[in-house]
Amino acid sequence: MAKLYFRYGAMNSGKSTALLQAAYNYEERGQQVLLAKPGVDAKGDRDIVSRLGVARGVHFLIGTGDDVLRTFFEHRRRVLAATGSPVACLLIDEAQFLTPAQVNDLLRIAVVQDVPVLAYGIRTDFRTEAFPGSARLLEIAHSLEELKTICRCGRKALFNARRIGDAYVFDGAQVAIDTIDAVAYESLCAECYLAESGGVLDGEAVPVAAEQFGPDADFS
Repeated sequence: MAKLYFRYGAMNSGKSTALLQAAYNYEERGQQVLLAKPGVDAKGDRDIVSRLGVARGVHFLIGTGDDVLRTFFEHRRRVLAATGSPVACLLIDEAQFLTPAQVNDLLRIAVVQDVPVLAYGIRTDFRTEAFPGSARLLEIAHSLEELKTICRCGRKALFNARRIGDAYVFDGAQVAIDTIDAVAYESLCAECYLAESGGVLDGEAVPVAAEQFGPDADFS
């Protein structure tokens, strides 16, 4: 039986690069793959774009209301007709933007259709809240793998902080694509995130002023 894999990490942890490498590995062995990403990820248009500068077009985009199982069947038939070979793997970039129902379809593809599904994405948004797609993947994926990156201080990065210009922001819409919506993101460890947010987590602040929050703060 094939499996559903969720490979997650903070921003700049190499998720798209790892996806493109996995696709290359399959194709180097003469196997067919399908690449897809949610349409809400406007960065790169129809391309999966690695921060290393590598890009590759997807076979299909996934809209918010799309039936992923039906779309997979359609493209699998096209691949088989064009190449005479079955699809060996489905790879999904930016999987955090999928709906829970679409993630359920990924599990059905893996288990019922016996096609491995490799989903790549981030767990939480800039407010440290789980994306719906990521939350469902964490619940049902057969395999979870964290792709690691480091914070500016050298510690392991855990959170994704949003910046507008030089200012960090901790409220707003959950989805704002960097390079498209005039925002930028930075991967931070828990310590640096709390220092920048003044102790705010998930929209709830500790009862101290931001300038009081630090390693020497007294919460007694």
